[in-house]
Amino acid sequence: MKHYVDIHVGQKLKQIRRHRRMSQTEVAEQLNISFQQVQKYEMGTNRIAASRLFDLAQVLNVPTSYFFEGMKSEDDAQAARDTDAQILDALSAIKDDRLKLRIMTFVNDICGVAQTRTA
Repeated sequence: MKHYVDIHVGQKLKQIRRHRRMSQTEVAEQLNISFQQVQKYEMGTNRIAASRLFDLAQVLNVPTSYFFEGMKSEDDAQAARDTDAQILDALSAIKDDRLKLRIMTFVNDICGVAQTRTA
């Protein structure tokens, strides 16, 4: 079973990797591991050892504390996952692709995420 801390750290890894516009392969190459291992880290399937977390922080140019920022208790994390699942279910029910794109643009604007518009 995945531990909520591993899931949180994995999400933070994925977030900063994407923000740095790095692929899983690029990160993996700098750490001399497989991109599949990076995938497992990001999904929280595999735990990240302290030494590897330190290396990841160096590669991604963040303090190691970055990976724990915003971490909540296990109950709070489960509630957030439940809410996330509800949002995903609602979005997947929308059949109009243009409307989905507008919603995605709106959410990205709120989050401050840069995106490439495709429609």
